[in-house]
Amino acid sequence: MADVRQTTNERMDKCVSNLKENFAKVRTGRANPHILDSIQVDYYGVPTPIVQLAAVKVPEATTLLIEPWDKSALKPIESAVEASDLGINPVNDGAVLRLIFPAPTQERRNELVKECKGLAEDARVAVRNVRRDMNGKIDRDEELNDDEKHRKQSGVQDATDEHIKAIDELLKNKEAEVMEV
Repeated sequence: MADVRQTTNERMDKCVSNLKENFAKVRTGRANPHILDSIQVDYYGVPTPIVQLAAVKVPEATTLLIEPWDKSALKPIESAVEASDLGINPVNDGAVLRLIFPAPTQERRNELVKECKGLAEDARVAVRNVRRDMNGKIDRDEELNDDEKHRKQSGVQDATDEHIKAIDELLKNKEAEVMEV
């Protein structure tokens, strides 16, 4: 039980990093290459991520440029993007694919903020679950006296507060990004 603080921080860090990944997938009006991370292309019968088949560039704030290293992969990449839930039709000029992200309406921005708040709340709940688990382990450790248990639980609470604050900061930044016109 000596490494309670380290274990707590590692598990809570995973919650925060998971939130960052989820926020990267939220489509704002700005082009973000991470939005393609979950798309798999059927490349010679093997599901392959787009980033392993092509260079993904952001030439403008609202445009993603996908430039395959192997030109024969252009059609499969285009099909995979069309089949995904991005809701964007790629423009194929024979050498590259362009994904143009339209600016969301104010109503859509509000929906995205609501979605982000839900993701942040899920992350907070995950952090609190880690706190509950760690406090339970501390309570069950019979080698510790009451003062040591209290000190360790206080450390777990400090870690919880730090991670909740980090989640709130991530949410604030994402909200500002979503609402930016």
